[in-house]
Amino acid sequence: MTPTRRAQALGFAAAVMAFGALAPAQAQNRELTVASSATYAPFAFENKDKQIVGFDIDIINAIARQQGLKIKIVNTPFTGIFGALNNGDVDLVISGVTINEKRKQSYDFTPPYFAARQLIALPKNSTVASLKDLTGKKIAVVSASTADDIASREFGKTSPNIRRFESTPLIISELAGGGVDAAMGDNGVIAYRVSQNPDLKTVDDKSFPEEGFGIVVKKGDKALLDKLSAGLAAIRADGSYVTIYKKWFNKDPNVR
Repeated sequence: MTPTRRAQALGFAAAVMAFGALAPAQAQNRELTVASSATYAPFAFENKDKQIVGFDIDIINAIARQQGLKIKIVNTPFTGIFGALNNGDVDLVISGVTINEKRKQSYDFTPPYFAARQLIALPKNSTVASLKDLTGKKIAVVSASTADDIASREFGKTSPNIRRFESTPLIISELAGGGVDAAMGDNGVIAYRVSQNPDLKTVDDKSFPEEGFGIVVKKGDKALLDKLSAGLAAIRADGSYVTIYKKWFNKDPNVR
């Protein structure tokens, strides 16, 4: 190799090494796209100015600030939220997603940031006292949700009595309009929606398991998962988590 070619080769190698050294830093500084379904008050919803706000939004913003992450929140229907993550359209999901064994086979989760249970919404005059009392009755659930899984196990996935909708407001609207006998979903959002309708009530079936909401990333995305988990631990430690929780639920947190 001539001296000139050797110099060119060394220069090229140095450029490659320099690019390699910069790439991780650039990757760390890139904007992360966060999917959240903004039909899930008080966790995520649009305010009068069409901004996405809520408990989940405050939590992910606090974590991002703590970890120095740049994020963009995108309103994504819950029925398409995992597809968006699978396709790489978003980098993470925070949308009241229950951590369960089935989902853990396909995705990775942070530790829980909210303790949840399923809750049944009913007309005020209903005599239903448990899930089993809904046998033969029409039940509204959000498609692909934990409530959908529970209803499918109890009554059969193809049962014509299970009515699937895209969002919690739709299942509550269907119940309030008399289209179904009950609606079922996560306690925080069901309790919030029912509190706004004096003709409805809730029933807590003690057989429902304790659950937790987690932030979701693609399976194997350890670097991002570690940052999110560390950020969550930090906002719990510095009191930010308690402040956010009290802002939205007016009581002390149910998980720390």
